[in-house]
Amino acid sequence: MSAQRPPLIGISAYSEVARWGLWDMPASLLPRNYADNVAAAGGVPVLLPPVSGIEGAVGKLDALIISGGPDIEPGRYGQQAGPHTTIVRPERDEAEIALFRAARAAGAPVLGICRGMQLMNVALGGTLIQHMPDVVGNDSHSPTPGTMAEHKVTIGPSGSRSRLAAILGEGARVVPTHHHQGIERLGDGLVAAAWAEDGTVEAVELDGVFAIGVQWHPEAGNDPALFRALVEASGR
Repeated sequence: MSAQRPPLIGISAYSEVARWGLWDMPASLLPRNYADNVAAAGGVPVLLPPVSGIEGAVGKLDALIISGGPDIEPGRYGQQAGPHTTIVRPERDEAEIALFRAARAAGAPVLGICRGMQLMNVALGGTLIQHMPDVVGNDSHSPTPGTMAEHKVTIGPSGSRSRLAAILGEGARVVPTHHHQGIERLGDGLVAAAWAEDGTVEAVELDGVFAIGVQWHPEAGNDPALFRALVEASGR
């Protein structure tokens, strides 16, 4: 890593109504644990609001994190909204797809987290399961609103070609999770790298580059390996 400056790690931000002090108004925001994990790994977190043209920031960044959040608009992967579709933020979908494509064009490392993994999949032409309980028969992936659950995932076996396995190791681990949607059909070039016990795809990656998506929430856990690997891959 260069001594000139620490790497700048862009993190896509939410667009939600928030309340602070006497104010209650639309805001660009992000759970703090994303920024804390980037800083602890040696990077400088840079919040990227979901505004038109935000992909222009990618040229100044060393890596990109696409954060979690609400449902992706189903029309983006050729489906009508189902009865369990929650809030959608079309402007955020648009901004994050543009960020992801710009990062790929620039060769910048990318880490997608929960919604971020789904966004990567949609951007590459994949589709989503709109409501996991309809497929797996239970709500184990997000049993309690507003809180993280835990479940087991198995990484690999993908051999030496799996970047995720090289970072976290192959085999089973328990991860923090909260999602009601998941991957249905993989996008172009993506390969599955981890699975839940019910067969749900829990991680994806692009071969030969640092572009990893995980369905769980590493920022809410106690293993900083993915954030450290992203900072190391930034090339600074």
